[in-house]
Amino acid sequence: MRLQSLKPNKGATKNRKRVGRGQGSGWGCTSGKGNKGQKSRSGYAKRPWFEGGQMPLQRRVPKRGFTNIHAKPAEEVKLGDLEGLTGEKITPALLKERGLIRNAKSRVKVLGNGEVTGPLTLRAHGVSASARTKIEAAGGTVELIAPPRKFRRLRKKSERPQVSRES
Repeated sequence: MRLQSLKPNKGATKNRKRVGRGQGSGWGCTSGKGNKGQKSRSGYAKRPWFEGGQMPLQRRVPKRGFTNIHAKPAEEVKLGDLEGLTGEKITPALLKERGLIRNAKSRVKVLGNGEVTGPLTLRAHGVSASARTKIEAAGGTVELIAPPRKFRRLRKKSERPQVSRES
């Protein structure tokens, strides 16, 4: 047996359907597309989610849940990831530099996954209770950074207290 003598088993392959080759073939005239309408035209392609103009399913079904616009997202850092940073003051800027978080200006929360062997000096916006106990047990310190305050809305000129300028 040689490579050029290989061929598929008998009945494993069929000739392709040749449409539009006369009435006698059974696939002449309209070539299996039926009479008139959008589907019979050349170039017709239906989107998978198209429902013939009726209201689509994704718009008919009720939606559940919501996105909290007041949520304060935080980037999470596991305690095990801070293992090699003993002796340094760990801040969001340092974590960004080491590639542990994406943005140095975002809130940082340290979670208690992992172990700490040496003392850590940690500055973060949030620390879980288990992470705090592990850091303090290893002789480290935890300092919480105050989250940025909201700016006060400026009062209108009519609401501001009047200051008399007598000289």
